[in-house]
Amino acid sequence: MNFNIAQENLSHYLDDKQGSVILAVTDKDPIQAQRTHSKEVDDFVIQLIEHKDVTSKVGSTSVIPMPSGSRLIMVGLGETPVKPNNFIKAVNAAALALKTSSAKTAAFDLRDISVEGKESTWVAQQSAQAFATAPYDIAHCKSKKEETGLAIECLTFLADASLEKDVSFGQAVANGMTLAKTLADLPPNIVTPNYLAQEALRISKEYTAFTTTILDEEKMDELGMGSFLSVSKGSIEPGKLICMEYQGGKSDEAPHVLVGKGITFDSGGYSIKASEGMATMKCDMGGAGTVTAGLALAINRGIDKRIKLFLCCAENMISSNAYKLGDILTYKNGTTVEILNTDAEGRLVLADGLMAATETGAPLIIDAATLTGAALMAVGQDYNALFGLDKALVREVEDFASDEFEAAWPLPLEKWHQDKCPSPYADTANSRLQKGGGFGGASNAAGFLSRFVGNEGQGWVHMDLAACFENNAGPQWAAGATTLGMRTVARTLLEKA
Repeated sequence: MNFNIAQENLSHYLDDKQGSVILAVTDKDPIQAQRTHSKEVDDFVIQLIEHKDVTSKVGSTSVIPMPSGSRLIMVGLGETPVKPNNFIKAVNAAALALKTSSAKTAAFDLRDISVEGKESTWVAQQSAQAFATAPYDIAHCKSKKEETGLAIECLTFLADASLEKDVSFGQAVANGMTLAKTLADLPPNIVTPNYLAQEALRISKEYTAFTTTILDEEKMDELGMGSFLSVSKGSIEPGKLICMEYQGGKSDEAPHVLVGKGITFDSGGYSIKASEGMATMKCDMGGAGTVTAGLALAINRGIDKRIKLFLCCAENMISSNAYKLGDILTYKNGTTVEILNTDAEGRLVLADGLMAATETGAPLIIDAATLTGAALMAVGQDYNALFGLDKALVREVEDFASDEFEAAWPLPLEKWHQDKCPSPYADTANSRLQKGGGFGGASNAAGFLSRFVGNEGQGWVHMDLAACFENNAGPQWAAGATTLGMRTVARTLLEKA
């Protein structure tokens, strides 16, 4: 889909039988449709509103065929002044409605849309992002694809020409989101650790500011990453530690580091998952996708710091080589861990990644992972959970998430959470034997991770990505990866790196 910016009247687009015009409706300004500059159409729309055939309810859409063959797409913005979050919901809903309209061209007038506390640049960015993301299709592996979203050839934003760069920025964000969505939504027989490694190498060839090193199992063994290897050895697909560096800052300064969980399929191991829990475990690499897309967004926003990515990629499978309950693993910092739950594998691979991050001397470490079902139980699928021993940093990240309209909520983490998974045979267990890791399971998992970061946990924040995948389509996105968390990562890098 191509995007244009123009200053024409909407009436021009209503004459196109293959076109659509998107009109916004608010509670106190129901005749915004007069911007069409067609008295006949304006009178018709006002009549629709008066008869309550369309509504200003946030995100509600109505697709109305016109005599010329064009379509009006009416979208509700809610109360005035329009809240930023309501605008995001509305523009995403409008984009999905346009996707199903089979129109070849469309126009959306941004000139009279005012969003509380936001400049027109923000409105343009959000609009472009929404419409560029909408054509994304999760049916990568269907033999017959639905013919929706592909028909739209051009979308024109009626806005000041100075907003062209903001529209381009919104498109760039959408491209990063689409990559993250695709990697999470493709099936696990395609997306393996090696597939992710090849994608990382492709990115580094395309963008010269990146360098990428892939550590295979032999090299990880040399570096003492035995717990990572204990997880990966159960699969015929070898594990990979993907190390990417963005050289945006001085080479002699310590990098800031992102660590992502990249479990491309999680059977649960010998603590095997039920089928309903296992079916969506292609999404267990959501942490790797989130931090990679977050860095891409920060780069688009102009970050000029040295950033490293450690993506911990493996499969968690069952075989004669797989690790077992009762095994005791030893990390290179000397910590011994008894395995009480092979389905608590994410924290085992992340711990090696966090130690690698700490060794760089990074002043800021962010890890992101679909780590625990306990976080889902605590905050649901609309929030990500935040943890950290650096309380000031956690509060800041919560604020950044709020500013970016990504819901996040801090859950408890104290130093004593390190001792909440006791073992009589090792320094700690990797979980508790109770379902979900027992009471406070998400905090206990974060406590486990905190054993492997330096500086008493200062400068480190852990994101448990409860909101990054939704198996059912919603009003704002298709089924699959949501990329929620990406903006939080990007904003934290921009503000704290």
